[in-house]
Amino acid sequence: MCLAVPMKVTEIDGMEAVAEVGGAKYRINLTMMPDIQPGDYVIVHAGFAIEKLDEASALETLQIWQDIAEFDQNKQSR
Repeated sequence: MCLAVPMKVTEIDGMEAVAEVGGAKYRINLTMMPDIQPGDYVIVHAGFAIEKLDEASALETLQIWQDIAEFDQNKQSR
C-alpha cells in the first residue's frame, strides 16, 4: 500500500525538488505541479507532488500522522 504524505518543499531544481517531513529529506518530482515554490506544502505520492496544500491543512495532517505513530508505538510497548 502506498500512502500520500504532506511534505514541505525546501529546494527546487527544475522539475525536481527537495521536500522534508519529520526531519527527513526526499527528492520529489514536480512534473504534475510545476508552479510549486520553496516553502509550499505538497502531498507526495510515489515520489511525485500531486497536490498543493495550505500550511494549516498540512500541519493538521502532519499532526494526525504524529498522533497515529504515537498511538501505535504506545500500543506496541504494552
